[in-house]
Amino acid sequence: MRHEKTALLIELARELAASRRGLTLDEMGEKIGTKRRTTERMRDQLLELFPDIEEVSDPPSKRWRMARMADTFLVKPDADELAALAGARALLAKSNPAAGEALTRLEGKIRSLISRDLRRLEPDIEALMQAEELAVQPGARALADPAKLKVLRKALLELKQVRFAYAGGSAPGKRRVVIPYGLLFGGEVYLVAHEVNAANPMLPRMWRLDRIEAPVVTDAPGGPPDDFSLKAFSERSFGVFQDDRTMDVVLKVEPHAVEEARRWQFHPTQRFEDQPDGSLIVRLHGGGMRELAWSLFRWGGKLRVLEPKDLRRELRGALEAAGEMAKEG
Repeated sequence: MRHEKTALLIELARELAASRRGLTLDEMGEKIGTKRRTTERMRDQLLELFPDIEEVSDPPSKRWRMARMADTFLVKPDADELAALAGARALLAKSNPAAGEALTRLEGKIRSLISRDLRRLEPDIEALMQAEELAVQPGARALADPAKLKVLRKALLELKQVRFAYAGGSAPGKRRVVIPYGLLFGGEVYLVAHEVNAANPMLPRMWRLDRIEAPVVTDAPGGPPDDFSLKAFSERSFGVFQDDRTMDVVLKVEPHAVEEARRWQFHPTQRFEDQPDGSLIVRLHGGGMRELAWSLFRWGGKLRVLEPKDLRRELRGALEAAGEMAKEG
């Protein structure tokens, strides 16, 4: 067997060991990037190597899973993965794709090492993953109060309401009772939550963590609506700040900056269109023109804003404000 096939076989064994429910043939193929016939042959080879692999009926298909933890050589982290894990304490994986890929591999190995505990841990792990989404933006990030985060995460996991005093808004210091929907991490950390007895019962608000004082989990039931998606909510805007309106944005990248632009994520909704003159049109959709304007300053001389007028207005206003900051005296 060639080295590449051996590596794929080991990777498939890792994926099976990391999956509590097991994997269908189609899921195996998606995990390792192989066609169905190749996946079937690799599954058969694994059945010979690991006789304890179980076949589970899951109509209309079947699943296969490891009955016990895989041999340690399959899950032992390598040096690159350990280095990536250490570096992640200071660098977000989304800003370093290579480290992100290594961390993904490492996560699979770690999950297989703790497979006996996954049944107990997975509900909390899944709940926290659904309740937290990273609002990606360049620049420094605020340090979050771990004690406050612990309280809010407890409320999210237990689907309870939270009571706190809020040092912001139209009535600073007022006690609030909210139903937490999730947490957004950006330049600041925000709790996305609906205030109980608010005028609009379906519209969540964003509450800055540093302005939340003495949060307490109550006994009242909470939890977001079934159709609420924190990811979709975060993608309504460029950055963290939420506008009531969303807009179509059209940027034209100059030919000399096209390669750089293709490596940049302006927004998850972005679409690229090559132009005859070598330039690139970037189409986006979202709200928060001010935060988008701030992020576009790094592209000075490399792109032009074609639409909308609101974004051009925000850019001009930011330039004027920067000019005031740069004045002497």
